[in-house]
Amino acid sequence: MLHPNHYNVPKIIIALDFCTKKKAMKLVDLLDPSVFYLKIGKEMFTILGYKFIKELHKLGFNIFLDLKFHDIPNTVFNATKAAADLGVWMLSVHASGGKNMLLSAKKALKSFNKAPLLIAVTVLTSLKEKDLKEIGIKISLKDYILILSKLSNECGLDGIVCPGKEAKKMKLLYGDKCKIVTPGIRFSTDSSFDQKHIITPKEAKECQIDYIVIGRSITTSKNPIKKLNFIIESMQ
Repeated sequence: MLHPNHYNVPKIIIALDFCTKKKAMKLVDLLDPSVFYLKIGKEMFTILGYKFIKELHKLGFNIFLDLKFHDIPNTVFNATKAAADLGVWMLSVHASGGKNMLLSAKKALKSFNKAPLLIAVTVLTSLKEKDLKEIGIKISLKDYILILSKLSNECGLDGIVCPGKEAKKMKLLYGDKCKIVTPGIRFSTDSSFDQKHIITPKEAKECQIDYIVIGRSITTSKNPIKKLNFIIESMQ
């Protein structure tokens, strides 16, 4: 296995989007925790809960708990604190929850000596401008991302989740203090599934993205380690 940390390339987060623990562990057992981060989303957390996170921690993995909290400020405060109590490395909220919600999430982490990174989702990479219009958002997708990224930055969050093509602009605006997390990473030969905003691993490096999230391109691969090596090679 090539080691991406030896190169100036985005760090790789593997999304464990499986329906069973057995399937997830089949992939996890192939991965080096000093190289890859793991993302636990709604499916696996609903099935296996916090105990699965504890198991992955014992194996040495840093966990991105991607539950995208989006609720009233008090609920998000308590949920964020509960997630941080699990010792996760990163967690996500929806920026569209508004200023008070984002400030509550940030406040929930003040008591932790080693708080997780708090990342705000600007827009789902499955949405296009017509989807925004259907829910009453009349501005362009780019402007919507810009507004929510600015709000997240002003509220003191550690970074944002945004489509790859907007990442370079975000880095220019906010600098290295704003961590950029981008899903929808694909080779041109890969299936796009339901992703509308796709970039290649090489483009991710050029866009100065900090963390790329890779799910089905790896989890549906017959040889995930070979595929990961291809991804790392393409970013060098």
